[in-house]
Amino acid sequence: MSLQANVLWSIALASLPLLSPAQASFDAAKAFGARPSVANISLSPDGMNVAFVAPAAGQGSVVYVQSVAKGAPPSTRPVLSASGKPDRLGGCKWVSNQRLVCVIYGVVPSSYLEPLPFTRLFAVNTDGSNAKMLSTQTNEYTQGMQLYGGQIVDWLPDEDGAVLMSRVYLPDEHLGSRVGSSKRGLGVDWLDTQTLTTRSIEPPREDAVEYISDGRGTIRIIGARSRRGALGDYRSGNIAYSYRLQGSREWQSFGDVVGEGHQGFRPVAVDHDRNVAYGYKKLDGREALYAVALDGSLKEELIYSRPDVDVGALIRIGRRGHAVGIIYSDDYSHYHFLDPDFEKLIKSLGKALPGATVNVVDSNLDESKLLIRAGSDQDPGVYYLFDRKSRQLDTFLVVRGELEGVKLASVKPISFPAADGTLIPGYLTLPPGVESPKSLPAIVMPHGGPSARDVWGFDYLAQFYAARGFAVLQPNFRGSTGYGDEWFKENGFRSWPTAIGDVLDAGKWLIAQGIANPDKLAVVGWSYGGYAALQSAVVDPSLFKAVVAIAPVTDLPELKEEHRQWTDFLVVSREIGEGPHVREGSPALNAGKIKVPVLLFHGELDRNVLIRQSREMNDHLASAGVPHELITWPDLDHQLDDSAARAEMLHKSDAFLRKTMGL
Repeated sequence: MSLQANVLWSIALASLPLLSPAQASFDAAKAFGARPSVANISLSPDGMNVAFVAPAAGQGSVVYVQSVAKGAPPSTRPVLSASGKPDRLGGCKWVSNQRLVCVIYGVVPSSYLEPLPFTRLFAVNTDGSNAKMLSTQTNEYTQGMQLYGGQIVDWLPDEDGAVLMSRVYLPDEHLGSRVGSSKRGLGVDWLDTQTLTTRSIEPPREDAVEYISDGRGTIRIIGARSRRGALGDYRSGNIAYSYRLQGSREWQSFGDVVGEGHQGFRPVAVDHDRNVAYGYKKLDGREALYAVALDGSLKEELIYSRPDVDVGALIRIGRRGHAVGIIYSDDYSHYHFLDPDFEKLIKSLGKALPGATVNVVDSNLDESKLLIRAGSDQDPGVYYLFDRKSRQLDTFLVVRGELEGVKLASVKPISFPAADGTLIPGYLTLPPGVESPKSLPAIVMPHGGPSARDVWGFDYLAQFYAARGFAVLQPNFRGSTGYGDEWFKENGFRSWPTAIGDVLDAGKWLIAQGIANPDKLAVVGWSYGGYAALQSAVVDPSLFKAVVAIAPVTDLPELKEEHRQWTDFLVVSREIGEGPHVREGSPALNAGKIKVPVLLFHGELDRNVLIRQSREMNDHLASAGVPHELITWPDLDHQLDDSAARAEMLHKSDAFLRKTMGL
């Protein structure tokens, strides 16, 4: 049956102006740097309302609830807000038709450690009343520092307003009183979000890191820190999984997941009806999806694998986390479906929304109404509501209101030869309207991570520079994830000569193809991408004429030391490795080899990559006489999640590139 698409309504909040390139006042940096107009959207159990997060000033945000009931007048009301200093809203999900569970997070400065990240969960009614903190709370007697606020492991759809939640317990030295406690570790509680009535389901364990429910209120799997390879208080990074038979409270071994390469079976979900765990395990060096029986036999069933790329995320919908398929990416993103009915549905939606990647974001309780997001390289995304009974597809909200009406660039998958002949995949974004590129100003933009990869779709950084006239090439260099162990090598730090060689070869390919003007070629990167940008200029000082590095790693020995006071010190040390490559692969320690101007950006509350990495780079560049500038923000973290700051970054980087290249 064909689908009918029509516009239900759209909203335009005062803080979300729509811009058009036809307007003389169009500000590309402001439009592309703006945070998404809608984020973390969810559908109520009865399908009558949605909740979503919209940006406010700075890093602030507001949770809105909007009615989507048929025949009812559109109504949008704010439920709560956060200033972003430090509390930020990470999204809300429905625990009942009148109540939300929301995540707050942030980073705070510390006088004796580096900036500290935190998360907390709380519940609130849709009218803003009866707000309750769900995470365990600390006091002056608490021993230790609680950074992690726990998470919902089962939404208990049959128990209106109650959840199963993993919660962190720290000892309270006020022993002998009614409030004192010796509990320590991560446990699971049944929690009434209205009254905070609590019942322990799994007692806290110091080694516990994860619990997995069957979607029916029963914890079937636990992940715990493995002591294999650990040293003192430093953890090994290995996880030992255990499971329970149906109806049993006894844990049975599931095996370990070992190291950065994730060797072993890594469970992610339990199917109650099939009595299996879905999870990932390597097959011929690539991640594949398996189902493992939880009946005591541990019988494995290969669900899906690829000979070319890793299998990606498990797609789950509904309040019980119904597994319907998986996604994987080669040049484009694709689905493999576990549910034939769902496969038919997505294919029908694909016909109604041609050219778009279609994702199911959420559903109501009986899965009769779906919240859909569709987008592409030239479309940041639109949310739709789909009624499975009436087969009605309604346009709902746009993801980036500031880019409505703006002509965006197409993104083309390409491959280029590395120096050793290996074909390196990547994505080429050309300025809008350019069909036959010749001698353009160009940018090579390596991704962050390094345990990551670029995928086809909308990327605001690449789109901004393309809108400003640059060709942009994003290489999935060796050291990227998604292509298997052989491609990943030893990761982008230990195997940096290969990874950086691929980044340099991306620039050489742009020149050889006649796409890039060799005198107007730059490298721009964020996080590991910033590291790759700087290290590329160390290895080959003549190829790129300018370097822009956002929140970059610059000193690998220092990166290790930054983790010495944290339990992941051994994990980070192994990731970086030992030997001459560590110092040779540190751009701050080789700044004298850089011969072109460098522009650095960094937030001072960055927990992922500490601000000292950019400050050290800045000092070494100054000592070497390299033209450079460091721009910082005192209250921003790694993501620079502030529209004004992002606009400033885009504007200043664009001006820097144009000045350096004589554009």
